[in-house]
Amino acid sequence: MSSRKQLANAIRALSMDAVQKANSGHPGAPMGMADIAEVLWNDFM
Repeated sequence: MSSRKQLANAIRALSMDAVQKANSGHPGAPMGMADIAEVLWNDFM
């Protein structure tokens, strides 16, 4: 698995943990946007 895919999967896992810890929210958007967030972070920031 590529390191970029691993980073996106880490974002997904962290977003699920954050929603569970807050006991509120919906993880669908952050999980769906994880690949986009990874590209933005690594290529543009």
